[in-house]
Amino acid sequence: MFLGTFTPRLDDKGRLILPAKFRDELADGLVITRGQERCLYVFSETEFAEMHERGRKSSAGSKQARDYLRVFLSGAHPETPDKQHRVTIPQTLREYAGLDRELAVIGAGSRAEIWDAEAWQRYLAEQESVFAESEEEVIPGLF
Repeated sequence: MFLGTFTPRLDDKGRLILPAKFRDELADGLVITRGQERCLYVFSETEFAEMHERGRKSSAGSKQARDYLRVFLSGAHPETPDKQHRVTIPQTLREYAGLDRELAVIGAGSRAEIWDAEAWQRYLAEQESVFAESEEEVIPGLF
């Protein structure tokens, strides 16, 4: 499970060093793709394959689902970390997420997310108030 927030930097070749706590789960390979809110999603190869299968089964009758999967899958980029635990983020994905050198890599349960550090801070500032002030159960059965 991916948890926590980390602040690595992109190097001049568009690579980032994976957070130490994520390395074991991603050591055998990962997939980076477009995420919502203009971040990037990072899945283990196994989790990505399972997600693809669930999406494939549920998308046949829905144009919106097919459109979503096209965008999601067309940006997918498989990677295997090198010996220094680095992965390369393709230029198209860096542009999609507006990534600069300073990043925020967050754990989001079954995936990690890569954000531009400033974009993450803006998003978090907006969402923390909503989170703290929520008076009702947002995710049924969670609390």
